Amino acid sequence: MVLGVPALNIIFTLHRTAFALSSAFMDAEETTVTADAVVTLREVTGDSLRAILNLKVKPEQERFVASNAVSIAQAHFEPKAWFRAIYAGETPVGFLMLYDDPDAPEYYLWRYMIDGRYQRLGFGRQALNLLIDHVRTRPGARELLLSYVPDEGSPEPFYASLGFANTGEVHDGENVMRLVL
Repeated sequence: MVLGVPALNIIFTLHRTAFALSSAFMDAEETTVTADAVVTLREVTGDSLRAILNLKVKPEQERFVASNAVSIAQAHFEPKAWFRAIYAGETPVGFLMLYDDPDAPEYYLWRYMIDGRYQRLGFGRQALNLLIDHVRTRPGARELLLSYVPDEGSPEPFYASLGFANTGEVHDGENVMRLVL
């Protein structure tokens, strides 16, 4: 996908905003989140945007997923993008984006991340189960696809533990997995 000047300007503005805000958020007292927090998927709003932009995967995971700023900018130029913030209780802990095309029907997990501070607490698994439940309600949904960068530390074992299986297809250098619904 080639992005035009307006899209690039939005991405730049989102990145600049996230960078400017990151020190303020890092200095703020972190909310304590426990593994028993209820996980929900919520719309990204003007009020929540800054917190969502500030979510970051661990440094060694950055090569596997685009920033939330890039994802949100792309979503605004793709009518079939359905994106949500992942909350544990009242704390934003992650982000996901679905390519949602009921006319095809085609459903593809386009982006998915859990902030490094909140990994290994079960929030990611719960969020993906909520997404899977959502996709099952979509017209003609028979499968959910996703892809991952095949490298050490990739999320492939995690996806496999949820029932996704490799298809043998490669798209833009990423291995494709399928979950039959």
